[in-house]
Amino acid sequence: MRLPRSMTALLLLALARAAPGGGGVPAAPPRVPAHTTPEGDGVLVSTGPVRVDAYIDFQCPFCRAFELSSGPALRAMAAEGVINLVFHPMDFLDEASTNHYSSRAASASGCASDADRFSEYAEVLFANQPPEGGPGLTDDQLVELGAEVGLTEPTFARAVPQHPYVPWADSVTRRAMARGVSGTPTTLVAGAPVPANARAIATAVAAVVR
Repeated sequence: MRLPRSMTALLLLALARAAPGGGGVPAAPPRVPAHTTPEGDGVLVSTGPVRVDAYIDFQCPFCRAFELSSGPALRAMAAEGVINLVFHPMDFLDEASTNHYSSRAASASGCASDADRFSEYAEVLFANQPPEGGPGLTDDQLVELGAEVGLTEPTFARAVPQHPYVPWADSVTRRAMARGVSGTPTTLVAGAPVPANARAIATAVAAVVR
């Protein structure tokens, strides 16, 4: 099972960021992707009357399961204008690969957001998620996956290997932890935690709009 490795990584990260000088809400990163929230710690996929926050890690196998089982329903609600859907790409599991895949994938997703294709790119990242404990996808592979969802502009291919949003991913993670997020996936509806599945989220959304 891969759970112990994940939990160990989470514990080590939490201890490191809770150490003196590592706590509190961090200063703003040098730059944030386009289409982020006013706070700068999440990518706004849609607008609607009820905010749904999804805290994810592109290395997390449970996040992949969440995407495969609930992603289509969430995006349908987003497309119908029912929810204000915000994704927060975190780097919880950066040490669960040999090449810091979580932070690099999060950075690449920021580059995709600059081209207004975050949602499509997140889908393809989860569909091609590497296993924990080994090398994550290379930067070239991250660029190639972008091409599969229409990210064919040279600006994306140039930006991904430069890792421009790695500091942003760290900031997203620190802000999430300050908010009480202790694992991924974590989902909130109107600021309240709900189980990370489409049925629970839809039920909570319906309760808010009544």
